[in-house]
Amino acid sequence: MGDQKESLRKITHTLAMKNEEISNFVCTLKQNLDNLEANSNRVQEDLESEFTSLHSVLDEMKENMLTRIKQERASRTYELQSQLSACSKALESSEELLELANQTLCSRETDGFTQVSDRLTLVTMAPAFRLSLKAKASDNMSHLMVDFSQEKEMLQGLKFLPVPATPEIQVSECQVCDNTVTIIWTLPEPDSKIDHYILEHRRTNHEGPPRIREDYPWMVVEGIREMEHTLTGLRFDTRYMTFRVRACNKAVAGEFSEPVTLETHAFTFKLDASSAHQNLKVEELSVEWDSCGGKIQDIRKEKNRTNSPMHSPARSALMSPKRAPTARPGRDRFTAESYTVLADTMIDAGQHYWEVKFDKESKAFAVGIALRSLGRFDQLGKSSASWCIHLNNWLQQSLTAKHNNKARTLDCPIPNSIGVYINYDEGVLSFYNAKPKQLMHTFRTKFQQPVIPAFMVRNLIHNCLSRGTIWVMYVSVPNNTTLFAAEGSS
Repeated sequence: MGDQKESLRKITHTLAMKNEEISNFVCTLKQNLDNLEANSNRVQEDLESEFTSLHSVLDEMKENMLTRIKQERASRTYELQSQLSACSKALESSEELLELANQTLCSRETDGFTQVSDRLTLVTMAPAFRLSLKAKASDNMSHLMVDFSQEKEMLQGLKFLPVPATPEIQVSECQVCDNTVTIIWTLPEPDSKIDHYILEHRRTNHEGPPRIREDYPWMVVEGIREMEHTLTGLRFDTRYMTFRVRACNKAVAGEFSEPVTLETHAFTFKLDASSAHQNLKVEELSVEWDSCGGKIQDIRKEKNRTNSPMHSPARSALMSPKRAPTARPGRDRFTAESYTVLADTMIDAGQHYWEVKFDKESKAFAVGIALRSLGRFDQLGKSSASWCIHLNNWLQQSLTAKHNNKARTLDCPIPNSIGVYINYDEGVLSFYNAKPKQLMHTFRTKFQQPVIPAFMVRNLIHNCLSRGTIWVMYVSVPNNTTLFAAEGSS
């Protein structure tokens, strides 16, 4: 009996589930019927509107053509009537003279004959005798006739708008340069009905086709009229971007193209708060001077930190940023006069570029790179383990390039942001005025071990209200690397 009840319970549950599915399907069908009614009314109204617009165009064309015919008829009528009037007057004058001449010929008086002869001579020289006997205007109006046979065939061939074909992104022609991406696509065949294109893009952390679940949403760019589009002002905080595009006509949008993933060549990193001086307030992509930071620092945390990166695993244990950004092993905080913070990712190969923007209130800051062996007391540029551009914004502004405790004053304006370019394999480190991409200084060396982006910020006014901040902005290494040709020297 218990088994039968259990079996009946299962059947009842299955039937209830099926009933729920059917109920949901019924609701869906009803909704589809409502949508069908609404959509049918909408397209019917659109069709009537289009035909009304077409009729309006035809009526306007008819009125314009009728007006042209009337103007042509009036002009020709005036010309012919003027010519007819002139000829009629000349004919009347000629008939009077002809009658006079006949009367004179019949007369025997000599004086009258001489006067009539002189009068006839004068008349034959009058303008009436020089009238053209060719009509000034033609009576033929056939040049204003029309033949709409082709237009009729075209109208008879009108059909509902088809769904646009699916575009194809031409990966080989797409360009990733600096912080812009140019996407180029084609259609299987030309389509004059295409009104615009919709491009969608999103960041991703892997190559290849999109996965079912991605970390970032699609960003939409609408109203593109050409078969290419350039995205500008990007922050390449992932190494890849995925793109897809679809065509739209006045009625419907086509299917999206197969998504393509482009490598942005971006070197992405965050700031390692565990390495920062206690007077620096660090977030993922910014560092701020905080002169009160040392007063609230928990000293016990310092005692539990790991050793310096000099004792961390060998370089072979690190992965190149080209393969996957890897967090740097822990190290002691910078201290004393070294108001420094390092990034969390090593560079041991390839070309990389990033930009740094700084607060105008910063009294001093430095941007550069450092070896893993940089000591916790070492200031940027004052040892052989670091290279940097240093801005002193205290009493008088100065911009210097520093390495191994040697400084070179740079004769260039203070930039709003600084671009840092490193070609690790060639041993080139260049600093740029970021916006115009104007070279400020280049170091040449041979890197014997991985390097790390390094930053220093300091305000010389020691109060808790003084602030100075720098922000890191990701951009990509341009495809055209001649932009970063190593000019100058260190």
